[in-house]
Amino acid sequence: MLIRHVATVAVIAALLGPASLAQAQSDNEQQEMLRGGATKKGVYNIFGYDGTGLGGTTVRYDSKYAAGTIVVDTAERRLYLIQEKGSALRYGIGVGRVGFQWKGTHKVTAKKENPDWTAPPEMIARQKDVPRHMKGGDPANPLGTHAMYLGSTLYRIHGSPDADSVGEAESSGCFRMRNTDVADLYKRVSVGTTVVVK
Repeated sequence: MLIRHVATVAVIAALLGPASLAQAQSDNEQQEMLRGGATKKGVYNIFGYDGTGLGGTTVRYDSKYAAGTIVVDTAERRLYLIQEKGSALRYGIGVGRVGFQWKGTHKVTAKKENPDWTAPPEMIARQKDVPRHMKGGDPANPLGTHAMYLGSTLYRIHGSPDADSVGEAESSGCFRMRNTDVADLYKRVSVGTTVVVK
């Protein structure tokens, strides 16, 4: 594994020519910070290396919430599915941009695989060129492969065709996940699950 990593770094360094690998990573991180997001992309991504810390993982998480509860930590840009004995499954999420973030408690009221997406009137008013409707299964559908609907709101926990938006504050209030992660969460929760957004 180490030999393959060293070889990968050597290939990247050769491709970059006179620019150093460290400078390329620094420039990339600076661009991410200018976008208002976590530093998450790296030159290794073209070789399949994540390195973002945004993938699903089990973590220690002491909580007052019952097992099965979803806790969304907007500031941290992480979603936790509470487990037994002080642990949780943690996933990276994209959150609402400034002015579109919110807090509260809702239940999952519906779950849909390959959901259709319709632009809400408020979005159309802000973005005249936004598509009005996209069928489920369309690779560009902003809801990705799975969606969990929160209360009677327009907000959802959903996948995204843009994995790089996970970890960012770019949405209109929904919580974006990588399609692989949202599929994993989807199979673990049911309609009626409590979702606490803080």
